Amino acid sequence: MNLQKRISILFLMFILTMSFSQCVSTMKLQDKAPLEFGDAHYQNWVAGVKGGGAGFNLFIPIKANINKVVLDSVYFKNKKTKLEYVNDSLLVGRFKTEMNQKEDIIMSNEPYAEYGNKAPQLPEKIPFELKEDECVISYKEGENTKYYKLSNVFKKQSEFYPRAQPNKP
Repeated sequence: MNLQKRISILFLMFILTMSFSQCVSTMKLQDKAPLEFGDAHYQNWVAGVKGGGAGFNLFIPIKANINKVVLDSVYFKNKKTKLEYVNDSLLVGRFKTEMNQKEDIIMSNEPYAEYGNKAPQLPEKIPFELKEDECVISYKEGENTKYYKLSNVFKKQSEFYPRAQPNKP
């Protein structure tokens, strides 16, 4: 009985070790870029209306596109978002921040009146340790998801969107 117990504990430890080793290998950064990137930059933006939102956009120019690679998402400033193709030579990742967001919270002494309130969302922990000027691009090559780190992401001047057109003289 003692031998059977030891064998089952060893088997359980083996299974746990193997399951953790798979997680580590899936997030490995690639040394070679999947395609040629230009100089990436980001730009903060703020809406001119209270509750209109704020955030930053990450712009990633593409110099050469290869059809075998599908760019998926980007990790930047401890956030993750999907990448959008603006055109054949530019990708953008749009990140919203907590600043200037509309707050639709109903506060009442009646519990049923607060039924429509959304629960607060906890920030998602990204699986990479990144410096302030680094981002990681997630892409698919065939069936495999791979990751590539871009460095030297610089900041451009912020954009402020006015609420109304200025008066013309």
